This record gives sequence, C-alpha cells and structure tokens, in this order.
Amino acid sequence: MKLRALALSLCLALSTLASIPSAASAQPAPVAASASATQRWTFDGAIRNNSLALSPDEGTAVVSYSERPDVVVYDLKAGKVRAVLNGFVTPRNIVFAPSGEFFYVSDSSLGTVAKIATSSLTTVGTLPAGPGAFGTVLSKDGATMYVNNQAASTVTRFDLASGEPRAVITGFAQPRQGVRLSPDGSALYVTNFMGDKITIVNTATNKIDGEITGFNKLRAISVTADGKTLFAANSGSNTIAVVDLDKRAIDSTIAVGKDPYGAALSPDGQRIYAGNLGDNSLSVIDVASRSVVATITGFKEPRQAIVFTRDGRTAYVLNEDLGLAKVDLASNRVEATLAAPAAKMQKAAP
Repeated sequence: MKLRALALSLCLALSTLASIPSAASAQPAPVAASASATQRWTFDGAIRNNSLALSPDEGTAVVSYSERPDVVVYDLKAGKVRAVLNGFVTPRNIVFAPSGEFFYVSDSSLGTVAKIATSSLTTVGTLPAGPGAFGTVLSKDGATMYVNNQAASTVTRFDLASGEPRAVITGFAQPRQGVRLSPDGSALYVTNFMGDKITIVNTATNKIDGEITGFNKLRAISVTADGKTLFAANSGSNTIAVVDLDKRAIDSTIAVGKDPYGAALSPDGQRIYAGNLGDNSLSVIDVASRSVVATITGFKEPRQAIVFTRDGRTAYVLNEDLGLAKVDLASNRVEATLAAPAAKMQKAAP
C-alpha cells in the first residue's frame, strides 16, 4: 500500500506540474486535422524522435513524430491514410496491445499515455505518467506497461487492468525511447541518454540489477529471442554495438551508415537493420558474420521506427515527414511509400 501511495503521489505531482486534466474515459479522439492551430507548450522540444507501431493483424500502422502534434493512422490493406488524430503535443512512442484492440500513445509534454480503441479511434483511457513520459513497452500478455520518464529519470510500472501504477523505479539518467523486455520478461533493459548506459531492472523485484556501459550517443536497442545478445545503435560513432548479456558488456561493434538510430532485429533473428538518419539509408547486418551485407536507400531521415511483418518479407520504415516506406527485404529496396498528410504545426511558446 505504501508503494502504491508513493507511485500515485509521484504521478499526481508530475501531472500537476504539467497542468494536465484528470484522466477521462471514452473521449472521442479527433480524426481530422484541426483548422486552427493552438499554441504548443513543451519543456523538451529539442529532443526529437519518431515512432511506428504495426497492429497484430498487420492491417493498421500508427505513426508519430515528436515535432508534429498529430498521430497518423494508416490502413495498410487499402494503402492510404485512414485518419489523423489530434490533441497531442509531443507524441513519443506507440505500442499495440497483443489483441490489437487498442494502441497506446505516450506524450512527454502532456504527461500521459493515451489508450485508443483501434476500431473507433476513440480515447478510452489515460495513464497519468507525468511530464516526460517517453518510451513504453508492454509485457507479452498485455497486462503490464513500463513507461520511461525522461524528465523525472524514473520508470513507472502500470497495471493496465486497473490503470494504476504498481511501482516507480528510480536511479536512471534521462531514459528516453529505448526500453525492451527480455524474451522471458524477467529483465527490463532501459537506455539512459545521460551516461550512455543501459540499466537492467529485475521485473520480479522492480529494482535495478546492474548496468552496461561504453556506448556513444545510445539510441534504439533490440534483444535476441534467446535473451543472450543485445544490439544497440551508437549514433555518435556510427556503429551498432553487440552486447553479451551474460557478461553485461559490449562484445564488438559493427560500422554502419551515418548517425544510426535504429537497431531492429528481423523476426528470424538473422538480420539487424540500422536506420541511418544522416545518410537516409538502412544498413543491413548479417547477425552470423556481424557484417553489413547491403544498404537500402530511398528514405528521408529514418530513425528507430522500423517494424516487420511476421513472415519477415516486408519492413515498414517511417520517414521524417511521416511518410511510410514499404521495403521488400528479399530485394532490399523500397517498393512503395505511403504519403502522409501535410503537418499543421502548432506555434511553439516563447
């Protein structure tokens, strides 16, 4: 009870700082771009990232870029934009529930994680994660969500059935988007922008259990299915780090393109795809040989937003303008790009 009270107090205090309203249920999420822009207030506008989530049935993609206050929903079967959702300030990360019935959008300025119904695109719940809410990850059963808070340097564990925080874990240093669970769910890997390190959390105790250091402008991470290896993008050294998780140390690095943000592991675990922001490309890495075997071009500032279809034949890569590139992985080429609607930007407050 004391832990719950502490967690609730922290979330409420952070929410008050952001002047966010209390959580409400069954709120309609706007699906058309607003005709009039509203003033944009944000304490973290210099921190930029994008996000892409693919529904379990692979029919819907939801995307965002933190410099835009809208979230775009694509109908992949029809090959077009389904809707544009407004009401955000700096959307940070998007994840689908395992059932595909809902998706969740974190907003670091609003200090919330919105739960949105996939069928109706209405907001059906809100988690009060506090200003700085950034990276999110769901447990395999969809019962638990972990939310990085960049401003408070915490990670909050939410029970999604009740919508209540169960633990607030401290000891981080600006955790942003990068957060992954081990395949068995026993460990949580959290990237820290300050200190360029990965913090390891024991999910049974909700306590920090160690860290991995030696990165250079650490970005996205992926973990292999056997839980033994982690791949991390080093945008400062233009490399992908290969981490031995038993030793909790970097084993080697692989040179890739300029300013890599992405480190996406293919479904079969045989390839790593590095999204290179600086040269508008994807480096394709063979995991066995730990070498780049191809470079795919035709993107516009790709970052960490790279997802795959389950059969491993297709990757979707998000461009800076929220256009969605469809990549054929057999030929290593962009076969189509879905165009996003033009942004209707909000004016930043002085």
